[in-house]
Amino acid sequence: MFTPSVQAPSAVVMVRPHRFHPNPQTAADNAFQARTAQHAPDETALRAYAEVTAAAACLQDAGVRVHLFEDTGERNTPDAVFPNNWFSTHPGGHVAIYPMYAENRRRERRSDVIEMLKAEYRVQDVIDYSGLEADGMFLEGTGAMVLDHLGRIAYTAQSNRADPVALERFCTHFNYEPMAFATADAQGHPCYHTNVMLCVGTAFALGGFHMITDPKRRSAVRERLLETGREVIELSTWQIGEYAGNALELTGTQGRVLALSARAAASLTAEQRAAIERSARLLPLSVPTIEQAGGSVRCMLAGVHLARRGAPEPKIQAKMASRALSASVNSYIFNSK
Repeated sequence: MFTPSVQAPSAVVMVRPHRFHPNPQTAADNAFQARTAQHAPDETALRAYAEVTAAAACLQDAGVRVHLFEDTGERNTPDAVFPNNWFSTHPGGHVAIYPMYAENRRRERRSDVIEMLKAEYRVQDVIDYSGLEADGMFLEGTGAMVLDHLGRIAYTAQSNRADPVALERFCTHFNYEPMAFATADAQGHPCYHTNVMLCVGTAFALGGFHMITDPKRRSAVRERLLETGREVIELSTWQIGEYAGNALELTGTQGRVLALSARAAASLTAEQRAAIERSARLLPLSVPTIEQAGGSVRCMLAGVHLARRGAPEPKIQAKMASRALSASVNSYIFNSK
């Protein structure tokens, strides 16, 4: 019998796009995004729709609960397939809503997702940071931050999409330690989202640590991960480009799985695979069309770290909940736009 982990949720929210295409508003600072289309627009949309459908089915077959929402495209939301950027959930019944850098990504926020969470899970409060957009401050959820729910650390690559004031505000409210660092790829571009270079699981961490430009900060990040008992697995520049860092550990009915793209899984060495599989089974998902937008499997999955209604709250969640928010924090309840 496997032990549940607060790091690996057993449910996710996904969005199936009907009119998917790479977002022109995000191309300037997303070095992972394809610059030329591989297929005609209609074919691209059909392929993306099919990839999300198949990925959701594969996750469900592994025993992960999938809440699948449709995005029909009327609001011009090309990146709607990446819901982890606009909201996150936390043990103890807490939900956060985030300010988005690209204007057309702000339209991805939708009240029906929040209402579903309230109906299906125990939601105590919703803290809405989206008003920070008016002040030019952005924090794109668990894309901008890779959260260690066990060690209470928010690993954050500095970028246009991770404002330090917004980060401090989130960490104060949710009781995380901010650990920010500057990054650069081989061309000197900063990493637009932390979750394309770092994945923190229960017993391991995958990371392109060479991208952290300050050697002392690089060592500090690695040391913090080691201090929390994780095996640190170094990813090469090529593996980062293959999305090997863009993975999410989940809990299925037979144990923990690491959801990642088929492309990412193929890039791992035998030694790296063995290290991961000591605690989680690899679950490759084929999403080559989605990856043209500059994100992969982890970006497609918004983990649900909430207790289901009608079920006893797991002890591990109750323990973490007591640390998550103090009673003095003012909560900003989400208002549908």
